[in-house]
Formats: sequence, C-alpha cells, structure tokens
Amino acid sequence: MKLFDRLRGASRKDEVDDASESQFFTTGFHDAEVAINESVVNWPQRATEIGAAKLSRNAGGQRLIDLWQQDKYMAGLTPADMDRCAKYFHFYTVKANADLISQGETGSFMIVLLRGAVAVDRLQPWGDRLRLTEVRAGSLLGEMSLVDAAPRWSYCTTLTDSEIAVLEAGDLDRMIAQDPAAACRLIGSLARRLSLRLRKLSARVAATTPGG
Repeated sequence: MKLFDRLRGASRKDEVDDASESQFFTTGFHDAEVAINESVVNWPQRATEIGAAKLSRNAGGQRLIDLWQQDKYMAGLTPADMDRCAKYFHFYTVKANADLISQGETGSFMIVLLRGAVAVDRLQPWGDRLRLTEVRAGSLLGEMSLVDAAPRWSYCTTLTDSEIAVLEAGDLDRMIAQDPAAACRLIGSLARRLSLRLRKLSARVAATTPGG
C-alpha cells in the first residue's frame, strides 16, 4: 500500500487491522543499495557503541513536546498530535564526543536534539573533518536518510553531554499504521524542513557559482 494512500482517510478500525502491513520506511532500507558486507545501522546498535543511557519517557516526551511547541515547522501538529507522536520516540542521554551518526553509513533512525550541542562535520578526502555547523536543542539529525534510505552525508558528534529523542524507521511505520493523521502531519513537517534546507543550499551554491 502506498504511503499517502495509507495516510489518507483510513478509519480507526482500518488503522488497527492494517498495523502489521505498514513497512514503508523499514523496507526502504531493504531496497536501498547497501555495499557488500555493510549492514543498516539501527539505533540499538549505535546506542550500545556510544554507551547511550535511557532517559525517562515522561521527561523526554515532555521536553520533545515543549520544543515542538516553539518550532514554527511543527505548527501543523495539534497538542494532541504532538502527544501521540512523542509516544513513538525513544529517549536517551549521551556523553560528549560520541558519534551519533557516522558519515557514509546507512542508518535507520533520526534524532531530535533535546539538550546539549552537536557538531556536524564532513570527512574530507585527506582525512580531516570539516566543521559544517553546530546545532542546539530542537535540531533534527539524520531525517533525510530516514526518508530516502541513502547513506549518511556527515558525522554528527556530541560536543557536550546531551539528551536526544530517537525515531526509528519501524516506529515511524507503526505510527503510520496506528495514527495516520498525526503521522501525515509529522511527515509534512519533516518535508518542509528538508525543502528549506535544500533551498538554502541551492542559494549558497548559486551565490558562489560564476554567473549564478
């Protein structure tokens, strides 16, 4: 079943009956071209690698909702939508100098930074990391790869002890099946963010291109 077919007009009974069918984002990683001997990196694997510790769901969920309420891109979500969507996230604390996301890997999760600071770096051919930006609470990390199942474009490394909310592909599929209206508005918010990011990048490229 197509993603937006599922998101449009499903009854509550249909949502429950079809819960096991929604694998749109999960199967995206199965369809992606992953290098031989390379596997999709899921969050439990990454959490173990960096020693992430679970954060109280109540505390993490409330912090996520508080940030969304201040975020203009989340204006399409009602308070009830935010509360329902937050239930599909997992919450963690992470020490400084941890690679939440690694360049070139195929990862099946996205992150919302709840507290702390994260550096976004790109590894250069000569081996140095180029600092692209530093982000603070409310920023999204890895959402593009969650949508298109393509390899990660950069490293995302904690600069301080941080708190994060994690949404995995399987949980997003579950949200689509069980609460398509809220899922549709969340995906719409992600799409607006990605569109703005691409527009800004295009403008920067045009500004540095002769005759652009």
